[in-house]
Amino acid sequence: MRKTTRYPVKGANSLWHVYKTVPFWKVVRNFLIIQCARYTPFLSMKSWLYKVCLGMKVGPQTSFALMVMLDIMFPEKIQVGRNTVIGYNTTILAHEYLITEYRLGDVIIGDEVMIGANSTILPGVTIGNEAVVAAGTVVHKDVAPGFFVGGNPMRVIYTKEEMEKRREAEPKATT
Repeated sequence: MRKTTRYPVKGANSLWHVYKTVPFWKVVRNFLIIQCARYTPFLSMKSWLYKVCLGMKVGPQTSFALMVMLDIMFPEKIQVGRNTVIGYNTTILAHEYLITEYRLGDVIIGDEVMIGANSTILPGVTIGNEAVVAAGTVVHKDVAPGFFVGGNPMRVIYTKEEMEKRREAEPKATT
């Protein structure tokens, strides 16, 4: 189950209330920073922009591929561990605006996680250390450490133990 806080709204859908929940100029500033980072090929620059300008927690040697789209309204609710790869065109959300409510939730991505291209991570999700998320996956619930998940709806493809067996069975490259 995702860990989100729910905020009910009255009248128009919650997106009409957006600037009551987050300041307009914060959204503009975050949008510009995120758009610059999406197109830069310099990984260290992206991490710096995310940490210093957006207030995210980003571990060393973490790589955000081109076109990764972070939550524009609440990027400070996203935390990514060390030596993690976030694949091309992945979207990471810390909010969702619905008809009668909006929800906010921290997204925590562990160390040495691999997230495939075109994945979407929903608010309130934790992805454990050394987990693998297949390309195109909608991550709608927590992923246990070491698990390989994929699909829409997301399902477990391999447990941590099954992944370890697969790695042991793979042929090793010789130098």
